[in-house]
Amino acid sequence: MPDISWSLLPSILRALLVLALLLATPVGALGLWYQTQGPMRLIAYVALAAAVLAALVLAVTGKVGSGWLVALAAAAAFAWWWTGILPSNDRVWAPDVEHGVTATINGDEVTLHNVRDFRWTSENDAIEHWEDRRYRLDQITGVDLFSSVWSNPAIAHTLVGFSFADGQRVVFSAEIRREKGEAFSEIGGFFKQFELVLIAADERDIVRLRTNERRETVSLFPIDLTPELRRALFLSFTTLGNELAREPRFYQTITTNCTTVIFRLARVIEPGVGFDWRILLSGYLPGYLYEQELIETDLPLAEVERRALITPLGQAAGDAPDYSERIRVR
Repeated sequence: MPDISWSLLPSILRALLVLALLLATPVGALGLWYQTQGPMRLIAYVALAAAVLAALVLAVTGKVGSGWLVALAAAAAFAWWWTGILPSNDRVWAPDVEHGVTATINGDEVTLHNVRDFRWTSENDAIEHWEDRRYRLDQITGVDLFSSVWSNPAIAHTLVGFSFADGQRVVFSAEIRREKGEAFSEIGGFFKQFELVLIAADERDIVRLRTNERRETVSLFPIDLTPELRRALFLSFTTLGNELAREPRFYQTITTNCTTVIFRLARVIEPGVGFDWRILLSGYLPGYLYEQELIETDLPLAEVERRALITPLGQAAGDAPDYSERIRVR
């Protein structure tokens, strides 16, 4: 093969530098946007623009090596600053995510602290109430997966509920932990804008909010698990809640969201569970569960999904005390 002339090396390095700047600059700009404000944001953008412009000028004027040094120095400074942005449990949180669930375990008895039991009067307003509740692991009678689609059918929020022999039900939901007055942003979720919180709530709170107030497309799929796996899955949620109370984590739109958290918990109790693209495009998660035979497979998937829809049932139930029973009527 013919040798590549060394005279082409500066041109190659120049092209690579320009490409790196084109790819990295928008990412850095977004990171600065979501992590700075006021005068600091202006200063940060001026510094970023100066570094990019200097690197480009040096590259164009033939000083490619110096251009790379400037770009790498800017990248190192950004990385140093970025790694210093740490998650926290000490902020002024929005009321619905003010408390993450924690647990105290004594044999088969589990006490969940900060179970949310709001009575929603609109999509954004509620009569607030948090309480401790006790459950027995040997009395878990069922596990349900709730899938809630609010816009794009490919993306759904997933929640996991547990039923008990004494009639109690509790739902776990991994959610963004918004600060007071803050709104959710998919893009912000890539840039450390939100912490992750595990909410435990009454069905008439967290499911009814979605069926009645937000009017989302909510489906309920009973999950076929052995008593041992039900217990292990419940305990995996309590472990996560306690861990987040000790060591907060950031929510991440792709890698640490409601569905990927559930998948990781499932792998703890069943290491052989395989990864699938539908775990990321969570609106299609029922198809994955169907193939894994974790939901009913006696009917075609389309019919299973049709029968799983509970939004009309939830709206008809309103705020009735037997809301949970009514959304299970087929």
